[in-house]
Amino acid sequence: MLEDIQAAIPLGFFLAFMIGPVFFVLIETSVTKGFRAAVAFDLGVIVADIIFIGLAYFSSFQLLENLSNQPGLYVFGGSILTVYGLIVFLKKTKHNELKAQLSSSFKVNYIELFVKGFLLNFINVGVLIFWLGIIIVTGPSLENDINRFYVFFGSLIVGYFITDIFKIILAKQLKKQLTLKRILKIKKLLGVILIICGLVLITKGFLPKDKLNPQTIIEEIRE
Repeated sequence: MLEDIQAAIPLGFFLAFMIGPVFFVLIETSVTKGFRAAVAFDLGVIVADIIFIGLAYFSSFQLLENLSNQPGLYVFGGSILTVYGLIVFLKKTKHNELKAQLSSSFKVNYIELFVKGFLLNFINVGVLIFWLGIIIVTGPSLENDINRFYVFFGSLIVGYFITDIFKIILAKQLKKQLTLKRILKIKKLLGVILIICGLVLITKGFLPKDKLNPQTIIEEIRE
């Protein structure tokens, strides 16, 4: 069990620094809305990950095979992400409105942020495929023991969350260095990043089926 924990925690740390839409939105949320708001967002992300891990565990390779035959899921998720990125990029936020949001008296909707984190992670089919690959790769070393599975992935999620907490704290420190003008630029940059991530997903949906082959995905993960 101790070996499983020792193997899982570094992986959780690594996952927390994977560059993707969730990474940038988490940092932006911490800077503009504060520590508790970012934690609420992050909890939504983690709940989506836990659901994906459960789906991956109980369906394993068969679901990975089915996903490779449904490239439209990439297009659907990518389109939603792209549209969201366009909204973020094109939305005009006035200085007075942003200043009010940054003030300590501004009321943050934590449930909304939780749902936002959940949906932003859940629409990304690539995240599900990633967890499927991880389970297929680590399954034999865990001897397909459900108790070891709980320990390994539980430790992984805890390591991931703790690392995110440090990221949130560090990002919050940047708030003192940022002017309203710079924060507005960060929001625009965030929109561009979300659009790029969405277009990458859409592109995957139009790739030849052999590019989405589960065996290829698993081999890439192993490398």
